[in-house]
Amino acid sequence: MLYYLFTYLDKLDFPGAGVFQYISFRSAMAVITSLIISLIIGKIIIRFLQKKQIGETVRDLGLEGQLNKQGTPTMGGIIILASIIIPTLLFAKLHNIYIIILLVTTIWLGFMGFIDDYIKVFKHDKQGLKGKSKILGQVSLGLLVGLTIYFSNNIVIREKISTNNVEPKSEITKSTNAFERRAVYMSGDLKSTKTTIPFLKNNEFDYEYLLAFLNKTARKQWVWVVFIFAVIFIVTAVSNGANMTDGLDGLATGVSAVIGTTLGILAYVSGNIIFADYLNIMYIPYSGEMVVFASAFIGATVGFMWYNSYPAQVFMGDTGSLAIGGIIAVFAILIRKEILLPILCGIFFVENLSVMLQVGWFKFTKRKYGEGRRIFLMSPLHHHYQKKGYVEPKIVTRFWIIAIMLAVITIITLKLR
Repeated sequence: MLYYLFTYLDKLDFPGAGVFQYISFRSAMAVITSLIISLIIGKIIIRFLQKKQIGETVRDLGLEGQLNKQGTPTMGGIIILASIIIPTLLFAKLHNIYIIILLVTTIWLGFMGFIDDYIKVFKHDKQGLKGKSKILGQVSLGLLVGLTIYFSNNIVIREKISTNNVEPKSEITKSTNAFERRAVYMSGDLKSTKTTIPFLKNNEFDYEYLLAFLNKTARKQWVWVVFIFAVIFIVTAVSNGANMTDGLDGLATGVSAVIGTTLGILAYVSGNIIFADYLNIMYIPYSGEMVVFASAFIGATVGFMWYNSYPAQVFMGDTGSLAIGGIIAVFAILIRKEILLPILCGIFFVENLSVMLQVGWFKFTKRKYGEGRRIFLMSPLHHHYQKKGYVEPKIVTRFWIIAIMLAVITIITLKLR
């Protein structure tokens, strides 16, 4: 909203109003505002939750220090949601389709997580929202996002055309600056189901390739089904992965802050025609605005760690974890970097995989041998290390370090081909 106010003031030659035209300035303001909101609102919400005795019910799983968390306020994801939404509304261009999709994602999954926490806390049902209902909500969001990306005329990419043997036609194209020369020769905006593949020279993959067994006309006609199915799968998987990771104080928030920073960098270079051309990646018009949202996301997760670091004063609950995972998934899809998620979200992936392997192996061995066996001492994976005797802060810190390493690898894939 402030963007529109200062744009109007800039037209009236109000001193300094033009600074709001810069994404870098608005992103910086979004981070600062998000941090301030999380710190201020966090204290208020924690006191309210304590007063209403909205605390975590902890089962005794034999983990060190676990029972000390009994009664710790939960549903703290409200702090994260407010710290993302408010700065975005203040500093982003609200007519931007990418910002709209990210706000819808935040509210959608945040509300679904809130219902889940509400059932657990107020209805005293440890299961919370039924698994089928949770999956239905995630699938519905994935369907909405996929349809919007595929059919909206405001979501396009711009591909380069060859500059070989092309004679410059104007003074602009005669520029000796290589960045300018390459940026000039861009084709028009077009709809596409292409995405980025890491480590390959020609690093673009079209979902249409998955329908290679059909003729060209049929591929064009049915590619949207494959694309939307992929979006639904990614949103559901990453959202659940973040939910599984939220088991130790500061673990999910710290890892998410690292991921959010990386996605912000990728959005910036994808939305900047010069950097996109230099790195030889897809240029996505108007996607640079997502950096403002990413900045609010970073500020929200870092600010929440003020209260969520060990020993936690509040837990985010599903209100925060489901929303965080969904935001990361949708953000990556919008900038056509979703195939990088297994690397960038490696912590989420391994946590999710550990649960799937544990449950699958237990059921298989129970059928075959009449006795269920386990791969890990306990799943998700962070509990396995707790069972091995590692203290909680050490596990969290090491997971953060791994998350940073994965983030660096993700970024260097832009040039490492």
